[in-house]
Amino acid sequence: MSDKQSQVMAALSTVIEPELHRDIVSLDMVRNLSIEGDVAKFTIVLTTPACPLKNVFEDRCNAAVIGQISGINRLNISWDSQVPTDRKIHGRLDVPMRSLIAVSSGKGGVGKSTVSTNLAAALANAGAKVGLIDGDILNPNLPTMTGLGVGRPKVVDGKMIPMEAYGFKVMSTGFLTNPDKPMILRGPMLHSAIRQLFMDVNWGKLDYMIVDLPPGTGDAPLSLAQSFPLTGAVIVTQPQDVAVSDALRSIAMFETLNVPILGVVENMAGDFFGTGGGEKLSTERGVPFLGRIPLDAEVRKGGDYGRPIVVTQPENPAAVALQHMAETIAARVSVVMLQSSDVIPLNVIG
Repeated sequence: MSDKQSQVMAALSTVIEPELHRDIVSLDMVRNLSIEGDVAKFTIVLTTPACPLKNVFEDRCNAAVIGQISGINRLNISWDSQVPTDRKIHGRLDVPMRSLIAVSSGKGGVGKSTVSTNLAAALANAGAKVGLIDGDILNPNLPTMTGLGVGRPKVVDGKMIPMEAYGFKVMSTGFLTNPDKPMILRGPMLHSAIRQLFMDVNWGKLDYMIVDLPPGTGDAPLSLAQSFPLTGAVIVTQPQDVAVSDALRSIAMFETLNVPILGVVENMAGDFFGTGGGEKLSTERGVPFLGRIPLDAEVRKGGDYGRPIVVTQPENPAAVALQHMAETIAARVSVVMLQSSDVIPLNVIG
């Protein structure tokens, strides 16, 4: 490395990543630095493709270098992303995924599947490789919410090929059963069904695996948390007290199982259900508040017709809130993993 390159790297080491509170050089986010005339060219490798902070990084890098190092008058920054890999997953699951996110709620009807579907769509739209599992084995909703209906997955070399919608992969028992017939399973059978959705499906390489859990603290969330190394859990609630009190039980369950709480989403906020309950819960429990999604009939229609609102109406206020929620969750995943001793460092991630 030349003296000029060393000077630029030293200057960039003063640029702090806003979420991780460490400099971008020690995080190995600065790659391929070269000097061409008065231009410093390099790549910044973000910890998520959904990062909304590119302008912040660009401004801070320019402030650190331009006018501070003689002979460098312009930066040429390229962008890449590399989601950190949770070592717990790397060591225990024969599925090449970097992070595993559970989306949970204390009660039904709070829009958890809507949040899961739009989260998957938003992350995929940002360029991430995303899988979505319908963890509600007995009452699967994702075939409808993704617009895939009753399609049947193919089987190749003994493994099912997941269905695809809006750039992400989906698997649900709804693709495997007759929708007119009830599924009646006891605890051990539920446990086996959840494992099959992970292990008997050819998911390919994923940055994020999202599991849309059934409501409550019963067999399905317990089986998932005890069987698979969860990176973290997202808790969805409506604003009113009865929903918040049930969401509190979900938080307590994951805390008991030593699963990090990525944060709380307050869904369906507005005049009808009120507002503030989810944010109050996050404050009282000392967990992040991931965003408030306004009550909007267009969100409901998107679920009914299989068209996630973040894709079909990105300017809608509810879609904007869901997009911001997805970015915040992605940032939280990076923070949780890079602050953990169970994370493979960025500079050795394949």
